[in-house]
Amino acid sequence: MDRWECYEHAVQAPRETLALLVHEHGAAPRELGEDFAGSAALARAWVASDATRRAVAVDLDAHALQRAAHVERLQALVADVRRVRHAPVDVLHAGNFSLGYLHTRQELLEYLRNAVARLRDGGVFACDTFGGASAFQLGVATRTHPLPDGAVLTSIWRRRAADPRTARVENVLSFRIVRDGELVARLDDAFEYRWRLWSISELSDALVECGFEPPRVRASTALDEPDDAPLGEDFAVLLCARIRR
Repeated sequence: MDRWECYEHAVQAPRETLALLVHEHGAAPRELGEDFAGSAALARAWVASDATRRAVAVDLDAHALQRAAHVERLQALVADVRRVRHAPVDVLHAGNFSLGYLHTRQELLEYLRNAVARLRDGGVFACDTFGGASAFQLGVATRTHPLPDGAVLTSIWRRRAADPRTARVENVLSFRIVRDGELVARLDDAFEYRWRLWSISELSDALVECGFEPPRVRASTALDEPDDAPLGEDFAVLLCARIRR
């Protein structure tokens, strides 16, 4: 397994995410945009789920997008998400805390205004962020994930640096694979992140300023989650916002 396969298995859950995005749209969306797409796991799952669906995946990493390059009904674009243009989509998703790559509010607003221009009327934009007690605390968290062949994948999330005065964090994701008690693969610092950690209120204000309705803040992928669901001490949330009519 390479680092992208490890990431998809340990971090992403495309089926649950897609079901939530369709639910938030409220109709029958056919075109999906995936920004900061990496290996385009969400876009690939979208077109695989229905023969009438199309997707576009945008990222600066041409190597990562190779997984999407020859997928039918999926357009892979190596481009800056703040300036890219393509046919309008029904749903646009920026996941995996990727808005943290935009370090200034000017960059954030530039991206969100372009997101509005790339959505159809009635379209929905979704992005995520995290926060809580440990967001700016250094430390390590590990999780194990069984693999289909019986091996075990361990993901190691290291919070390496943080400054709450600037809302900047530096995190590293590593992987280990063990089979029959033997370490068979080790990917140290497979992904390194230097993010500006945007708060829920900052993202909400920016979305409204750029032409979206106030977003719904979702603390889980449960479709029947109430609007006032508690976030807990540490949280990751998805903000879903429709274009303002």
